[in-house]
Amino acid sequence: MTSTWSRKLIASAAAALATIVVGYLGVMFVTFVGYQFAGTIFAQASPYFFESTIITFFLVLILGVLGLFRFRLLALLGGAALAIIGALLGLIVQVATTGQAIDGTVLASIFATLVSLNLVFVVVIALSAAFIGYPVYRLVIRTQASVLAEDRRVALVRMPASNLAEGIVTHLDRTPIDSELADQQWDGYVAAFDAAGWETKEVAWAEQLADSVFIEDAVIVFGDLAVVTRPGAESRRPETVAAETTARELGLQIRRIEGEGTLEGGDVLQVGDTVFVGRSGRTNAEGVRQLRGILAPLGLDVVAVPVTKALHLKSTVTALPDGTVLVHPDLVDDASFFGRHLVVPEREGVAVVALSDDTVLISAAAPQTAALLEDRGYTVVQVDISEFEKLEGCVTCLSVRIR
Repeated sequence: MTSTWSRKLIASAAAALATIVVGYLGVMFVTFVGYQFAGTIFAQASPYFFESTIITFFLVLILGVLGLFRFRLLALLGGAALAIIGALLGLIVQVATTGQAIDGTVLASIFATLVSLNLVFVVVIALSAAFIGYPVYRLVIRTQASVLAEDRRVALVRMPASNLAEGIVTHLDRTPIDSELADQQWDGYVAAFDAAGWETKEVAWAEQLADSVFIEDAVIVFGDLAVVTRPGAESRRPETVAAETTARELGLQIRRIEGEGTLEGGDVLQVGDTVFVGRSGRTNAEGVRQLRGILAPLGLDVVAVPVTKALHLKSTVTALPDGTVLVHPDLVDDASFFGRHLVVPEREGVAVVALSDDTVLISAAAPQTAALLEDRGYTVVQVDISEFEKLEGCVTCLSVRIR
């Protein structure tokens, strides 16, 4: 499995190379124009900028791995700073190779180039980092994530606790839970993944953690990165320990939501390069901020969404494999916020799990929605999860897909 750091290194190398190549060509072009299109200037300018260009490449590469390309503005400002350092070091190297002593007078003349010839170098490299390196970095990161997704299909699941009936209920009235039926329904849910060609991996059973069956809230996976959450309900925080252990066993890189941040996986919905995060009663602003910082290097944009009518965001919206977001008018205030969307007839129909590009898993409580999706060319697998729905669960809550 490709580690997060190696992915960053590959993306940073591509971004640094693109930045330097375009930047160098840009510098040569500006110099050519500045010297009134004199062809002889290339022979003079190329050696002048060579060392500076090489040094700046390695600086951009190193800082890229450390986060230079997280944001376009950061790439612009960081690119300018690195170009200044690269230009100065490049000239120092040139002077040193001639055997000339580097004294105060020489250093002063080197620094003076920053307001003359090397000013062009700094400006062009900075612009190249922001408008060439930044998009290249994001493209390479996304491409690597897509390749990883094609290599594995693992679903993490967790057997219902003995005290499942004591699970937290927030937006629904508590109703009796048939634990034996819940176990049967969980078996049917897992069997649906097996039948669709997924490998199911059980997280260690937590007999007395009532809500632990809702494994989605404990860990969120993006490619080969697992974000261990910090549930908003304190009683649920012990659930993350075994989830993290399993993620490590699968070779995933680990990041955590820490400190005062709270975040539950049911509030996180990825649609393409956008990650919608519900600002619910379980996920706070600090949790959103931390997740934004974790995902920015992967080229993913985090967008906070208010959630007031259900426990989690994915109890109100999910997305089909083609990116169409499913909504129900009783659960969202403004469906246009999500862009391309489809209104479904049942509240339970907003939650789907993509088993493949053309197959989705949906609750048996949403037969009209199932028919609607079939009419749009999807194969729909229906599972009965009524006992979990009594605890505000849905089909997404019971698994974590690694793909």
